[in-house]
Amino acid sequence: MQRPATLLRRILLQGKYEALAMLRNGEQLILAVVLPLLALVGLTVTPFLDGLGPSRIDVAVPGILALCAMSTAFTGQGIATGFDRRYGVLRFLSTTPLGRGGLIAGKVLSVLAVLCLQVAVVAAVGFGLGWQPTAAGWVPGLLLLALGAAAFTALGLLVAGTVRPEATLAITNLLWILLGALGGIVIPAERLPAAAQQIVGLLPSGALGEALRDAFLHGAVNGAASLILVLWTVTAGAAAIRWFKWN
Repeated sequence: MQRPATLLRRILLQGKYEALAMLRNGEQLILAVVLPLLALVGLTVTPFLDGLGPSRIDVAVPGILALCAMSTAFTGQGIATGFDRRYGVLRFLSTTPLGRGGLIAGKVLSVLAVLCLQVAVVAAVGFGLGWQPTAAGWVPGLLLLALGAAAFTALGLLVAGTVRPEATLAITNLLWILLGALGGIVIPAERLPAAAQQIVGLLPSGALGEALRDAFLHGAVNGAASLILVLWTVTAGAAAIRWFKWN
């Protein structure tokens, strides 16, 4: 008699399924890889980042990595979860041996797996364009990227679990555009209007962008930005647990 799979194996299989589903979706692939790469190239041929670092590409890559985390963890996962909820997939899976905890863990693994692929692609293109990150910044940079992904995953699940799937699609895409352009994630807060700079610094987008730039440009850990990301993760995670609707 075949023994049932362990919980860890169930989570790994669910994470694999979720990651492959995201990568096979053309729209998600464009959002996760193509648009960030286009933004990276655009930032290297325009003067928006001049004077903020040794070169345009050195300032651009950390922001694009942060944008990748938001694309996958917030927009991609939010939309996928919203429509899984609409069609009863979440309700069904939550009653299987995988359980609700295993389902959420699988989603987190899928986000991290896709994010690893994004980091590899963006880093490869960045090196080709002359990116020279500080060696000491890799460890804190990758840890902060994972923390940012956790914050945006919590926010994505909060939206997907509380509003209609159509509204989830509109909200996540709109916020992706607004935060990407004006949220301090790609364009540092210093280049935004003075009235917006303080607000942007408190957003998860602004905190993640600033933290990654400090890590990869200077090899430093931005304690204030890290704390903001932790607070967003805990607050959004608690809200998602409290109000998430499985059907």
